Amino acid sequence: AHGDFLTLGAYLAYWLFSSARIDPVVSILIVAPLLFAVGAGVYKATVSRVLKAPLLNQLLLTFGIAMIIEEAINLIWTSRPRNVYVDYASASASIGSFRFGTYEFVYLAAAVGLLLLLRFFLKHTKLGKAAFAVGQNPKGAKIVGINVEMIYLLIFSISTGIVGIASGLVLPRMSIFPLVGAPFSLKSFCLAAMAGLGNLTGILWSGLVLGIGEELIKSIEGYSGWADIVFFGVLIAVITIRSYRRSYA
Repeated sequence: AHGDFLTLGAYLAYWLFSSARIDPVVSILIVAPLLFAVGAGVYKATVSRVLKAPLLNQLLLTFGIAMIIEEAINLIWTSRPRNVYVDYASASASIGSFRFGTYEFVYLAAAVGLLLLLRFFLKHTKLGKAAFAVGQNPKGAKIVGINVEMIYLLIFSISTGIVGIASGLVLPRMSIFPLVGAPFSLKSFCLAAMAGLGNLTGILWSGLVLGIGEELIKSIEGYSGWADIVFFGVLIAVITIRSYRRSYA
């Protein structure tokens, strides 16, 4: 449901811009803590109650949460696409005959910076090491005294808070509507499957390679519709090759 949390954060940033003229990037300071709190509330009210249920039940719950968010946004803001216009979002630079948008580098810097911070948190802080231990072996972590419930709550809340940061960054460059976050949810699942759960470096490189590939295909006149086909084609190929190598290792 994190793609729909992204949608919610983008609409909150849009509302702050339209009502109080708060810049979308500045609104991150408000939206990220709000989504952190929303994530904590959603976890305590719903997710925490199905942790011992089968994985399919957990997935169905998250899809239900996503649908609730989508319908709530539709009721409040309607399905009409919304836009925010800020000058810096359309800024560009050129090297020789090659022209490119400069705001995309903000995306890149934010993604790399957040991943580095997450890596530092997981590897070099007590809470991060506890979270890593819970991810590897929840029962073992509980035996050695780690508060597993608290770690689950913290990580879920941090993840929705990070989505709040992303929502303020993407708003200036995209139209938003109730279903705008769905592709992000799908592709995040794909990146996790491609790189492996918990492999932050692998997720970074997978995201960069697939993202650059998508944009290159979109830049070819008449072939923009092939971008998603190539994305999922590469994903299928990687998973198939990995499974083949493991079965014959």
